[in-house]
Amino acid sequence: MSGTNESTASQLPELDEEAVRAYLKDNADFLQRNPDLLDDLHVSHASGSATSLVEKQVSVLRERNIDMRHRLNTLTSNARDNDNLYEQTRKLVLKLIEANSLTQLHTAFIESMKSDFDVEHASMILFGEPGSEEGCRIESAESVRIEIGALLKGRKAMCGALRTEELSYLFPDAGEVGSAALMPLYLGEELGVIAVGSSDANRYSSTMGTLFLSHIADVIVRLLPHLPRSSSTT
Repeated sequence: MSGTNESTASQLPELDEEAVRAYLKDNADFLQRNPDLLDDLHVSHASGSATSLVEKQVSVLRERNIDMRHRLNTLTSNARDNDNLYEQTRKLVLKLIEANSLTQLHTAFIESMKSDFDVEHASMILFGEPGSEEGCRIESAESVRIEIGALLKGRKAMCGALRTEELSYLFPDAGEVGSAALMPLYLGEELGVIAVGSSDANRYSSTMGTLFLSHIADVIVRLLPHLPRSSSTT
């Protein structure tokens, strides 16, 4: 009889960790059906002491709960920031639409950037006859290309730490500027450029999004042809 038992035992597959793992994964309620094992299973703690499986599960669930709370707080904060950005953008677009002249358009953009968006330095340069519009910076297209032509070639938004000469041209009265974001104004032809700057060299990095600046530029270029000018663009 004992020989039969030994023969049967020898035919049983040897259990290894992978077999146990596979069994437990296929029988997720195993420990629920055998709760007495929970107190016999222990997991090493970081301190070197052993904790029961129940305590370990509670610890894991607590950590997951904390992580989920942090993620929820981040999502809530981002949603709040996006709501504020949307409202500020809506107000700016309305101000731009209500402008009856290039000067009013220029003023609406500059003042809104500084008061509503907390931007340190803002600039709008339009192509035309220099000095032709009071209260609005007008430069010849040729002079702008000479000074910052490399920034306008791609006709898309750019961010980062620009050359000192480029920053000085964009923000002539700003003093020291560490970084900037700019967007060419283009609609079939080059109409100018808008830019925002900061004394912080890391404020506008090459990895930041430029959707907002591009959106504002899209609005401005569609308004410019309908605003009166003292002379035609060059």
